[in-house]
Amino acid sequence: MGRDPSPGADIEVQIHPRRRGSDPPLSPPLNPITTDERDHDFSLFKRWFPWLVPSFVVANIAIFIITMYINDCPKHSFPDSSCVASFFGRLGKMGALQVDKVVDKHQAWRLLSCIWLHGGVVHLLANMLSLVFIGIRLEQEFGFVRIGFLYLISGFGGSLLSALFIQSGISVGASGALFGLLGGMLSELLINWTIYANKFAALLTLIVIVIINLAVGILPHMDNFAHIGGFISGFLLGFVFLIRPQFKWVSQRNSRPAHAEYLVKYKHKPYQLITGLVLLLRGVNLNDHCSWCHYLSCVPTSKWSCKAEQLYCETTQIGNQLNITCLSNGRSDLFPLSDTGSSKTQRLCYGLCST
Repeated sequence: MGRDPSPGADIEVQIHPRRRGSDPPLSPPLNPITTDERDHDFSLFKRWFPWLVPSFVVANIAIFIITMYINDCPKHSFPDSSCVASFFGRLGKMGALQVDKVVDKHQAWRLLSCIWLHGGVVHLLANMLSLVFIGIRLEQEFGFVRIGFLYLISGFGGSLLSALFIQSGISVGASGALFGLLGGMLSELLINWTIYANKFAALLTLIVIVIINLAVGILPHMDNFAHIGGFISGFLLGFVFLIRPQFKWVSQRNSRPAHAEYLVKYKHKPYQLITGLVLLLRGVNLNDHCSWCHYLSCVPTSKWSCKAEQLYCETTQIGNQLNITCLSNGRSDLFPLSDTGSSKTQRLCYGLCST
């Protein structure tokens, strides 16, 4: 998921005046099956025709074209930056993830709408190519219902974790949902372990891909919290959604009965997402409870800084209200004094400066 590099996370606010046995040996299966029977069983896996993932690709491209058309970007292209500036502003109006609007204006739908928006052609192409290579294979094996839910819920989980840690700036992109598909592939490999020929090679390859992509996410202007949130959501959901239909019948003949109990503990609990959403809507900033977590999204080096352009606001108390003025564009608004803590004041400042 990409993030607008222009608004900064550091906002200066000036106020005037004023977060434990041994187990018995296992008995052999009562009805062992031969290798030929097993190969025959696994060859019966149903292959679905993939149409949902291509539809997602078309939808993302269409929305991107509409956004470009609205901003009349062919006429306002480089070196003139007016298209780029208005482009990110238009993304905010079309459903980009802006924490101040999610929290203060209760626009929780932005946690899903933002995964259909992209900040540029390169961002769009990278995500859509990844979606085609990963998503089509999964849809062929598990069908559009499972993969559709996995994609959308993972995208929501990625946006949610992002919003809990990065509370300024505009965030867009399908990266959280794509990392959810990667997480689902990992859990699918683990629960369907016996049907893979090159188990460890497949596991190692998948882990390397995930590590590389997460490492890229620590670069500036990358929203790695969306990647991490999407991956964790997809990994947990995969233990529920990606059990092969024939695997339950085979495992009853070839596995110990405790296998089902092994899977239950990995079920994704809905309250995890609900709890995160409640915390977000209450204005909780998880950086207040984790002083090092910001390094998961950006690690400063001698080559780059994780700090972006600062936004400055001036606040003045007027009776029981607080007047906040953005010094960069002069926009101001009044807010109830009892409802303007430090974190919320920063979000309000960003909201005024980004419109």
